[in-house]
Amino acid sequence: MRQLPLDLPPIESLSRDDLVVTRSNQMAVEAIDQWPHWRHNVLLIVGPEGAGKSHLAQIWADAAGATMVRPHDAGQIAGDDGFRAVIDDIDRTDLSDEELFGIVNAARLGRGWLLATARTPPGEWRGRLKDLVSRLSAAAFARLDPPDDALLSALLVKLFADRQLAVDPQTVDYLATRIERSAGAARKVVAELDRAALSEKRRITRPLVRQVLGIGEGQT
Repeated sequence: MRQLPLDLPPIESLSRDDLVVTRSNQMAVEAIDQWPHWRHNVLLIVGPEGAGKSHLAQIWADAAGATMVRPHDAGQIAGDDGFRAVIDDIDRTDLSDEELFGIVNAARLGRGWLLATARTPPGEWRGRLKDLVSRLSAAAFARLDPPDDALLSALLVKLFADRQLAVDPQTVDYLATRIERSAGAARKVVAELDRAALSEKRRITRPLVRQVLGIGEGQT
């Protein structure tokens, strides 16, 4: 009889100790580590979905004691001298352009520090306040590339560990080369493997990976 898995979300750790630095994220990691000696009080980290932007933003927030900006909080935060703030996904936030401009401009004038993340550079945004795009285009900039092999394997190990699952390195490496290169894809497949292993009372090994990924006989 199969055990029905409880679909409980794991507690995902986003601490500095969980960060693996490779060529794909080195530029952005070095940028946040230079605080409070940034050459510009606004740092914009740009990268595709699942590249690790939110993880880096959380690391800097913890180190700097920064506040995650929520709708209607921007004006109050921008009015505090020496503020430290994070706006994750600034290119798709619920904050208005006027709220964003206020806090970006306050940081630019030296009244605080702001770290923002986005999927695309400001110059590619459409229908946004021109002054906001101009200010952000002049900010310090760091790019995150999609995870390389080393980072994707390390991410899979971390995601399995978050679920208290022990998976041998050979299986992790096999899995890493057969999924999309993104944190989202890694989270999805780890959740599917966890459910399958619990339901079938099996360890997560290469045969189970092949089953979950739909890799048939004769395929590699």
